[in-house]
Formats: sequence, structure tokens, C-alpha cells
Amino acid sequence: MNIYVRYFDNEALTHSAEEAVAFLAGIPEVEMNDDLASDIYNYIDSDTLYPKRYKVRNHVYFILIKTEAATMEDFKAKKALRSKLEKKDTPAVQQLNDEVPGWYEGSLNFKRVMMVPSTGKFQYYDTLFVARCKAVSGIHCYERIVEHLRTIVDERSQFPSAKGKNFTFKFLGRCK
Repeated sequence: MNIYVRYFDNEALTHSAEEAVAFLAGIPEVEMNDDLASDIYNYIDSDTLYPKRYKVRNHVYFILIKTEAATMEDFKAKKALRSKLEKKDTPAVQQLNDEVPGWYEGSLNFKRVMMVPSTGKFQYYDTLFVARCKAVSGIHCYERIVEHLRTIVDERSQFPSAKGKNFTFKFLGRCK
């Protein structure tokens, strides 16, 4: 794992924590001390993959990014990022449209409008609805669930997008 280090126009792709600390120590504005160096070592040794920024002074930071890129050109072209994305499984959005007729279990978390009896006013409530249905794809399962819910809940209820985190589905098996 390599580390991309940037402070304004000063940037480097380092191959170890020692190189990153040495690069930052060479920048006059960055006051390198034992605590900062220790924190950088801990970040680089950790499993976290998100970028980390460190404050130099008000509104001024330097940033560290872990990367698989071997050279600065590869990092700038985001080649290491593309190789990781290609290895991942099919994204959920693509799985939504995969046509496999059968039984699906869909889970939808939506905003349901209900009247509060004591006040007579209406309020939104998060409601989880789970159903099993015959469908030809994940998106068809979503459409069938929403179509059913529209007939039994208040028309002001709000349904999330099928592509969002509030809808999940799993294929249970083919129908006979």
C-alpha cells in the first residue's frame, strides 16, 4: 500500500510511513512532532481506507490517501481505483434489472402518513414493509410492493427509490 501526500502544490507518492513523515518534515509550514508522526504511523498501519486530513492551521490542511497505485501517473489516472472496482461483485443497481423469474423477498422502509388520534394531525412514520412475491427482477419486485402499498396506505406516504438503501431484495428461488 502506497501513500499519496499533498499539501497545496507539494505532493508525493510515498511507499512507507517513514517516507511520508520525511516528506512532510521537509515542508516548513508543517510542524512535525512526535505526536503527529505517531498519528500518521497509526493511520497508515490501520485498516481504514478513507483519506485523512491533518490541520496545519485554520482552514489549512494536508491530506494522506492510501492507494494501490505504483506511480504518481497511475494515481492521477485512478488506475488503482478502477482495478478495485472491477474486482467487486455486480453492483446492486445492475442486479435490480437482472431478469430471473421466481420468488423474491423485498424489504422497503418508507415514510407512512398516519393521523395522531389525540391531535387529529397527520405525521410521517418510518415503516418497514417486507413481502414475498413472484417477480421477474428486483425492480419488478419493488414495483409490485409499491403498487400494493399505494392501495392500503395514505396517498401522501413517501416511497424511496429502488436504487437507494431503503429497498433491499433477495431472490428466493424459481417458480414452478
